[in-house]
Amino acid sequence: MILYRKVPQLRVRRSSAPEPPFWAAAALAPYSARRAAPIAIDYLALRASGADRLEVSVCADVRDELERGRPIAQPVLVDAAEAAEIVFRRGEEAVSICSDLQRASMLLVSTQGGVPLRAHPRSTCTIAAFPLELPRLEQLFEEAAARNLRWGVAVPVIFPLTTDLEMLNALADSARNHGAFFLAAIPLEVEATAKQAIAQSMDLSADDDRYAMLFHSSAEPVQIATERHIAALAAERDLIDFIPPPGWDERTNWNAAALLTLTATRMMTMELDLDLAGRIARSARIVADLDKPLEVVAASASLSIIGGLDETSVNALTEWLGGAPSSFVEFVNEQWRMRRA
Repeated sequence: MILYRKVPQLRVRRSSAPEPPFWAAAALAPYSARRAAPIAIDYLALRASGADRLEVSVCADVRDELERGRPIAQPVLVDAAEAAEIVFRRGEEAVSICSDLQRASMLLVSTQGGVPLRAHPRSTCTIAAFPLELPRLEQLFEEAAARNLRWGVAVPVIFPLTTDLEMLNALADSARNHGAFFLAAIPLEVEATAKQAIAQSMDLSADDDRYAMLFHSSAEPVQIATERHIAALAAERDLIDFIPPPGWDERTNWNAAALLTLTATRMMTMELDLDLAGRIARSARIVADLDKPLEVVAASASLSIIGGLDETSVNALTEWLGGAPSSFVEFVNEQWRMRRA
């Protein structure tokens, strides 16, 4: 059972550097964190938990909260997942206000929610495929295409609910056929309460191998392998294999930092040259903190004059600023894209 209650507060979270998977400088949540049952996903905390009865708060006046609060930096993530968005449309309202304020934004919705009724300037829509119900998702894909949205699909990885290879293959085909421009995974921490809800919903017994994997932490390798499998499915269909922030084509310092962080994160997960991955991650934070645009620095001198940047990051960013894919970043991405057996 879910009860909805209006409150004055709009949840706002700010970040000093881009973080996966959404890369947002600010995150707005017009609804409370846990708002679905029996499994509730907090997309800002990247955590899944079990829930039977929920009271969901709804921001009463999004515009007033945004106009009275501190200015928000871009890109902005608006978390409007789950069914509350169909009823209240607070997420789309926040995106519209961001457009008025000339802030690039991303609206996050989910299977039980609704995509925006119209396209907004410098805005993208991410459809979280949970629950992984293909008929309902295809309906959302059709609506997104009909409304000329710039959109893509993200799969919250929860074993065994969203790790079935046949379902993922069908989802990837449907996303491509309806005009998505990215397909990516969302890694989650799955709490014990969510695992219990999964076991009950699937009627798993204690002697079932999937039950043992759920409750003895052996599902983590499967979840990581699934993230990499989803990236491979995306690349095979000429889709971007991560969630690109709105305005990703722009050569901004924030996007440069996101590019480096994505590379470092994938290297760390694969345990590929951890020392170099750490240096790239530190370079990403340096770039995010720069006052002067990288394009201005590169136009007058080598990026190596920026203190603290490692040589690999300098070369990668130089190629990226020139409009070419970084050879090192592409190497890491190719290593990351690996189909699960």
